Order: sequence, then C-alpha cells, then structure tokens
Amino acid sequence: MAHGLDYSRKLLLTAISIAVGGGPVVISILSARQICAQSPLTTAAPSPSFEVAAIRPNRSGDHSSHIRTSNGRFGVTNQTTKTLIEFAYNIQDIQISGGPSWIASEKYDIDAKIEDSLAEELQKLPPEKRREQLGLMLQSLLADRFNLKVGHETRELPVYALILAKNGPKLQESKPSDTSPNGTKGSAGHVNRHMGISSRAGESEIRDEGATMAAVAQQLSQQLSRTVLDQTGLKGMYDFTLRFSHDQSPPAMFKGSGDSSPGTGNAPPPESSVPSIFTAIQEQLGLKLEPTKGPVEILVIGHIEKPSEN
Repeated sequence: MAHGLDYSRKLLLTAISIAVGGGPVVISILSARQICAQSPLTTAAPSPSFEVAAIRPNRSGDHSSHIRTSNGRFGVTNQTTKTLIEFAYNIQDIQISGGPSWIASEKYDIDAKIEDSLAEELQKLPPEKRREQLGLMLQSLLADRFNLKVGHETRELPVYALILAKNGPKLQESKPSDTSPNGTKGSAGHVNRHMGISSRAGESEIRDEGATMAAVAQQLSQQLSRTVLDQTGLKGMYDFTLRFSHDQSPPAMFKGSGDSSPGTGNAPPPESSVPSIFTAIQEQLGLKLEPTKGPVEILVIGHIEKPSEN
C-alpha cells in the first residue's frame, strides 16, 4: 500500500459522483464511493464564490466524512483543511508544499449556499465543467475565510506515463444515448458521467462510465499518490471496470531503474488472487503505466489562518 495517504483518505479524494440533469453531487466515505475528476490545476478570474458560508470545527472524532452539493447548497462534514485544498485545486497530497501542521489534523464542517442564478447555471454545464466550477468556488472560500495565499511552482518529479499496452485498449466507448445505472440518459450531446468505487477485504473495484482519458489519469494519480500523465492519444469517453488489490507495489520491471514508487520495499507483497493496480490496468484496460520523470505543478502555501466560525 502506498505511503503518504491513508487508503480510505485516498478513496475520499478520488470519490466524487456527478449526477447530471440537476441531480446532487455527493462525495462520501462509505462502503461504496463515487468519483470523477476535475480539470488540471487552474484558476479563473474572477472566480465564482458561494453566497454565504458557515464554518465550524468538528471535534466529534467520527471517522465518516463527506462533501456534497444538493439543492443549491455545498456541505462539508469532518474534513481537514488540507483535504479541502486538494479538492479545491484537484491536486494530490504530494503537490502541496508548506503550511502549518494543523491543516492536516484539525477538521471542519461547512454549510455554504450557492446563489440561485449561479446554481441554475451550474446545472446546465457538462459534469466535469460543473465539478471544476465547484472547485473554483471552494478556492474562493479558502482565500476569504482561511486567508489562504498560494503560489505555484513546477518541479521535475517522478511520474507515470499512461500509454497503450501492446495489444491496444480494452475500453468501450460511451455514447450520449446510453442509459446509465440510475436510469438517466445523456442529453444535448453530453455523456453521463457515473463512477463508483467499492472497497472490501484488501481489494477495490472501479466502475466508470463516460470517462475521458484525462479523468482516468487523474483517478490513477489519486490511487498511486503520484502524477499520471495521459499519453494514450485516446480522445473519446469510455466505460470500463477495473478490479485491483490495495497493494500498490509496481511490478518487478519497474524496480532497479531509479524508481521510488510508493509502496516499494524489500518484502514481497502478500499472495493475492486479485492483481495489483499496475497489472490490472494492463490486463483489464489494455493500458500501461511506465515510470518516468515529468513536470509536476506544486501548490506552495504562503499563508493560511484558522477560520472564524461565522
């Protein structure tokens, strides 16, 4: 299992479901999680913001957490500030530099209202654009209430390149007319985006519909705690199922080449009938991860304060 992020926390950061047609967006740590990806680390000026927001410390000690939007409201329960930053900027733990220790330990609840006309506009956007706007709104909240000030750096770091395997992809292309599991269909040329991830007894299963390869690369980045660059050349939206074990150790061919992959160690992985994520990607998706180095954008926290409660 990869170091740096607790596995359940990685599932939370990966777990976002976007329901089209005005439905809720829900992110939760439960037995089944749902996910989607946001476009890469960018900001727009001026950024959208919430109409009003209440923030309170959560000292319950409860392990359950969620982030959700429904009926024009954005709710956060039992989340650290660092998790909120990762969510807002769609980055991983390793892409955050600086900041005091409390951003990773103290937890908060947030109840924010989205202005009515903006909420209506959000429902008209394609799923991933809607998710991007929610991230920008959370960026505004962090700047306003946490007095977050950030800078950006680009560093050459170990990454994975997502490429086509020898025999080509094993992905089914999505169509706007396809019916999703919840009974809805895409409209206005949009493909519904639905992803669920379930975890049990040391293994996980991801079911994804309507995913771009950029979104797949982002999901894998969260699972591996390392940036994954899409170099497949595939431009469509795809449906697939990926089943893998929680052991994230790379196969033997990755070792001995200067690769410092999370989860790499001297002890052999435990025996399992479920393949590692590296093997599963090749066998089940017809894709492949190759270790390399590449530019990774780093968010540098210059200043942050604990928020006032009101």
